[in-house]
Amino acid sequence: MSDSINVAIVYYSSTGTVHELAESVAAGAADAGATVRLLRVQELAPQAVIDSNPVWAAHAAATGQVPIATAADLEWADAIIFGTPTRFGNVASQLKQFIDTLGGLWARGLLADKVYSGFTSSDTKHGGQESTLLALYNTVHHFGGILVAPGYTDPLKFNDGNPYGTSHVRALGENPVDDTSREAAAYQGRRVVNVAKALKAGRA
Repeated sequence: MSDSINVAIVYYSSTGTVHELAESVAAGAADAGATVRLLRVQELAPQAVIDSNPVWAAHAAATGQVPIATAADLEWADAIIFGTPTRFGNVASQLKQFIDTLGGLWARGLLADKVYSGFTSSDTKHGGQESTLLALYNTVHHFGGILVAPGYTDPLKFNDGNPYGTSHVRALGENPVDDTSREAAAYQGRRVVNVAKALKAGRA
């Protein structure tokens, strides 16, 4: 059994906040020695809706080269970190649609015993960040996955303030991703990898 850890970071981002967080999560995971795949899920919104928001349209164009996640990526991974903006206190439909395609892997037990975690963003301070992550984590329980939240396992989490996973308040675009959120995201990536390493070593 190889000692290396494969991490799939699977996210949806419309205007770029979750994408930026995903990049920091990926950097943290890579720093911890993992092989990382940064993957977006397929956009479902009509092009006319995307084009009606210049920021959304610009982000879609700028990240078109990011690979689209597939079930094979999750089968490959030892750890999976999902990213989603909050949508009315819940997971974005684009990410949920991808998750809903994973029944084949689930039925074969290929999503079980992997490490999972999640991160999110919202426009307002109490805009559903925790409920979004908790809703996402319901899926992990059905997978038989091993949930690794950051908790308050590092002092920097008292700056970020969300033990369920990294979260950022976008404030309708007035509050870009800052060092506090980047550091929390990178730490989450490192923590997931370190726990996955320990679990993999215990199975060897």
